[in-house]
Amino acid sequence: MTSSAARTLTTALLLALATGGRVFAAEPPVGVDHHMHVHSPAILGFLPGYCASPSRTSPCDPAFSLPLTADDALAALDGAGVRRGWLLSTGYLAESPMMSPPDPRAADILRSANDFTVAQARAHPDRLAAFIGINPLTDTALPEIARWRGDPAVMGVKLHLTNSGLDLRSQADVARLAAVFRAAADARLVVLIHMRTRAPDYGPRDVEVFLRDVLPAARGGPVVIAHAAGWGGTNPYTLGALGAFADALERNPALGRKLWFDLAQVCDERTPPADREALAAVIRRIGVSHFVAGSDWPFVRDLQRYYAETYPLLPLSPEEWRIIRNAGPDRPKR
Repeated sequence: MTSSAARTLTTALLLALATGGRVFAAEPPVGVDHHMHVHSPAILGFLPGYCASPSRTSPCDPAFSLPLTADDALAALDGAGVRRGWLLSTGYLAESPMMSPPDPRAADILRSANDFTVAQARAHPDRLAAFIGINPLTDTALPEIARWRGDPAVMGVKLHLTNSGLDLRSQADVARLAAVFRAAADARLVVLIHMRTRAPDYGPRDVEVFLRDVLPAARGGPVVIAHAAGWGGTNPYTLGALGAFADALERNPALGRKLWFDLAQVCDERTPPADREALAAVIRRIGVSHFVAGSDWPFVRDLQRYYAETYPLLPLSPEEWRIIRNAGPDRPKR
């Protein structure tokens, strides 16, 4: 037996043990990890000031600042038997309003971070797909999308509304976000968006604005909403937002034709069983084929354990997991 086959079989056995004997097929736990990060050298140099900024609302997770490389990400994928990873640039951090005072080199740091991320995908085209990072509220956003237009190594754009300080209840902010969606659609890029904002009552109201005023700007292009419309974990805000998506898609299924939600960090052993059941129920309402696998690596260092033990804590059937394991958008045709 080859080492790859042994690793796959081990993963399958771990999945069976973690799910009370429910047997999953002996195949990779997921085809693609749709949510991974590797900081560029420019961002690693920027992080000490960013993490110490008085405008941050919480301290940086120690895992966030680790000087990891693309080789580390590939080793994590290999250890879990995962074929490919979406590598999401963290360049948007440089232009975050959480950095106070703003770094005068912010635009250069952002571009350098995107250059770095794309270079990793070029070096490993069969394993990594690059997503550039931007802040949709800055003047560099649209030029940065245009800079990568037509580059086969770039699959998409990563947006982080919390980090960018974007307010879905501000008409001006929403107009900026819609313009980014239009630019991404014109460039044939997938949009992956961390949609939760800083609004303390984030939820259905924000989903309504997104569906009405932002998603149509994608013009049918693929959109993936990170963390199942939250920012990690399962709580009333995530469930409320996801429930609002379910309501809208039940009224108009066409809205979901090119819409997915990643499951990065939405459930672990600390998630109450009632919340796990509630999340599984709303996933079924939306349709399991609209959900894709993701880890938010390196916040999860051990991908094998994550996919073998943590993911199955969400009470879905083996067939539902099979669908999620293989779901996800293709690269838009150019």
